[in-house]
Amino acid sequence: MARDEQAAKISLTIKRPVQVMVIVTEEFKKELSQELQEAADNTQRRIEQMEFQGRRYLADVQRADLNQAMAVRQQLEGEKRKLEQVKKEVQERLEEVSGLEPGSEYPRGALESIVEIKPGDNLLEKLNNAQVIIKDGIVQEIRD
Repeated sequence: MARDEQAAKISLTIKRPVQVMVIVTEEFKKELSQELQEAADNTQRRIEQMEFQGRRYLADVQRADLNQAMAVRQQLEGEKRKLEQVKKEVQERLEEVSGLEPGSEYPRGALESIVEIKPGDNLLEKLNNAQVIIKDGIVQEIRD
């Protein structure tokens, strides 16, 4: 068998990302809003818990080592800022959800699929643009 014929028969199976898109419905908006509100509430609880535990820990550490207490306080403040940023981003997404138009498409995550490539294929076309379109949990379309 000639080398060109062998090369033409060789293929490779690889993973590629598949974007999941949701067709916006009122039910989807309601579910996503609920999910985001729960995330915001959980983040707020984590902030409050960290503040409470941090105050207790700082009081103990301050009695022993003031320098260590200052370092702990800075670390706690840094963690609190991170959590507050997460909460702010979740609240921004909540506002975004309320403005979604029914029938529009909203990115909801990513999956992986397997695709076969062989000599002569356009790799970028094979790897990009794969989408699964769902509405109320039901696959409506697969775009490749």
